[in-house]
Amino acid sequence: MKAGIFQIVALISILLAGCAPQTSYIDTMHDAGKPVMALDYRDFDQAASEMVQSMLGSGALKKADGSRYVMATGRIVNDTMQRIDTDQLMAKVEQELLNSGQVVMTSAVGSKIDQTTYDIRKDIKDSDIEDEFDSNTLPGKGTLISPHLSVSGKIFQRNVRYDKDRQQIEYYFQLRVSEIASGLVIWQNETLIGKRGSNKSVAW
Repeated sequence: MKAGIFQIVALISILLAGCAPQTSYIDTMHDAGKPVMALDYRDFDQAASEMVQSMLGSGALKKADGSRYVMATGRIVNDTMQRIDTDQLMAKVEQELLNSGQVVMTSAVGSKIDQTTYDIRKDIKDSDIEDEFDSNTLPGKGTLISPHLSVSGKIFQRNVRYDKDRQQIEYYFQLRVSEIASGLVIWQNETLIGKRGSNKSVAW
């Protein structure tokens, strides 16, 4: 009787295991998965890489004295039908710009403010716990570095009826770099990612 119960339990376990959804890792370096109508990580990687290569190749970020520009991240507008976290795109852009050695990014101003920069000044300076810190390590007034450049942009979507059963969706990634002192745009580029698929597919 006990042997029969064990066999039934084992059989149920096998059946449940067979019904469980199969999970696999994505090889992000060689992803052969089917493209989707919505934007996915491959699209963000492609757009960011093309933008940065254009930016660096233009020579606009090279200073004559060999020093680096300080750059702030401005507003990135999402004008698509999707709920896109624009930080996902800009994180890749900022990473590649930093790795280029031509710029440093600031978190003191812009859309990527690190509140800790200001919390330390507000919560520690002239407070009861200030004496607990080495005064030489506390930031003083006039130590923040103002950015020379800002990068801002927009992502927008255009839907086109391709034929009776298919649609074309165009995603435009636009970035520009402005010189803060003068307001002049020193670099600008647009990357297009286009997709075609069934009219039944949705892109949000």
